[in-house]
Amino acid sequence: MMAGMKSLYPPLEPFDSGMLPVSPVHTLYYEQCGNPEGQPVVFLHGGPGGGIIPDYRRFFDPAAYRVILFDQRGSGQSTPHASLEENTTWRLVEDIETVRAHVGVGTWHVFGGSWGSTLALAYAETHPARVRSLTLRGIFLCRPKEIRWFYQEGASWLFPDVWEEYEKVIPEEERTDFVSAYYRRLTSEDEAVRLEAARAWSVWEGSTSKLLFDYAMIEKFADPEFALAFARIECHYFMNNAFFPTDNHLIEQVGRIRHIPATIVQGRYDVVCPIQSAWELHRAWPEADFRVVPDAGHSATEPGIIHELVDATDRYKGL
Repeated sequence: MMAGMKSLYPPLEPFDSGMLPVSPVHTLYYEQCGNPEGQPVVFLHGGPGGGIIPDYRRFFDPAAYRVILFDQRGSGQSTPHASLEENTTWRLVEDIETVRAHVGVGTWHVFGGSWGSTLALAYAETHPARVRSLTLRGIFLCRPKEIRWFYQEGASWLFPDVWEEYEKVIPEEERTDFVSAYYRRLTSEDEAVRLEAARAWSVWEGSTSKLLFDYAMIEKFADPEFALAFARIECHYFMNNAFFPTDNHLIEQVGRIRHIPATIVQGRYDVVCPIQSAWELHRAWPEADFRVVPDAGHSATEPGIIHELVDATDRYKGL
């Protein structure tokens, strides 16, 4: 690692965790770590459907921050697992408010990458008065052109070897619309069909997330329990335009949050969420601090991305 590069803070355990019912259907797992008297920050994970892992606690100075993390509907330890019922962007925005009220904070910092950046923007644009700062990585605006690039044609030109594995689950006659074809299988009554589709969908993303292949990451994405929630929930959101009223909703509403201190961190060679979307957000929101990492892809755990994210949270801890 280059001199002066920031790395993750040391591992830490939660001082509080529990299950929070947010609807008659869904109960969310949440945890808090760091300093109970510190600056509150909420961590929004990716996917949708990705869930939280212990390393996500480590982007924040534990002496300065009270870090609040939770598994979104159907994800991680939240129940029911992989459920699509009442699972929409706007329900998740409500859930963030439910978690905030439950932990008893008035305003907080918001941190999210990939789908977490989508959700952070949707939340901040809905509740701007609740947000002290935004730290966003791997910008995903969940627009049809972004879905087409990654799941239909575009990224396939860069990873033809891995794409072949994603493609072969779907018969040739259904390949004009991979998302719909996968959705049919991910919602099949047949568990074997669901699992085969979930693994292929999930491994495709795990294989393309870093500048260099990371086999441990691919293995995690191949795990059946992880893959099922991840693939089913993602595909459900993409079939429904992420429940946004227009294709460009998050950019159209950006005027509501331009006053909020914000950092956008983007890997130059991000194939999952190409830099085009981050660039369009930057053009619409020039006040945000825009950081392009020259030697990184999509993952939050690449050294240059870690450095910029930790640098941002270190700067915001005084707000």
